Amino acid sequence: MSQDPEKPGAVSASEQATHEWSPEHDRADAEARGAELREELAITDERRAEEEEAKAEEAVADAQKRESKKERKRREAEDRREAATAQAEEARAAATATAERTAGGDGAGTVSGAAVASPGRGADPKAAAAAAGPERAAPAPAGADALAGPDKPELYVAAAFAGAFLFARILKKIAE
Repeated sequence: MSQDPEKPGAVSASEQATHEWSPEHDRADAEARGAELREELAITDERRAEEEEAKAEEAVADAQKRESKKERKRREAEDRREAATAQAEEARAAATATAERTAGGDGAGTVSGAAVASPGRGADPKAAAAAAGPERAAPAPAGADALAGPDKPELYVAAAFAGAFLFARILKKIAE
């Protein structure tokens, strides 16, 4: 027995000696001990319920943190997209303004492929002279250089490959 005098069934040694033990008395002690165990079990159940509630609250807080983090990332991505769109619009406006300035008085407000690819656009006098010249370069005069062949050996390799390919195709047709 426990030494705590407040617990049911706790008696001093002198009282134990004077009392006669009966089955009813043993039953009362057993019921008192059972009540103690039920009380401890209820306390344990209450503590477990509190722990589960704390875990659930923690899980909710974590889910809210994750959701706010996702929302923040989405907003940052949207801000980056908007900044890129604004930058692209600025670049388009600058390109349009530049094209209008370079077009000058010839009335062309848009940039065409010919204007972009052709030399002579700009202030460089050499480029202007090249643009004013003939479309194609004049062929080299026939002489000693014409017999020497190309200076690039990769052209020989390309010609050999093309010849071998044609030869293989012809043989294939013959074999069929």
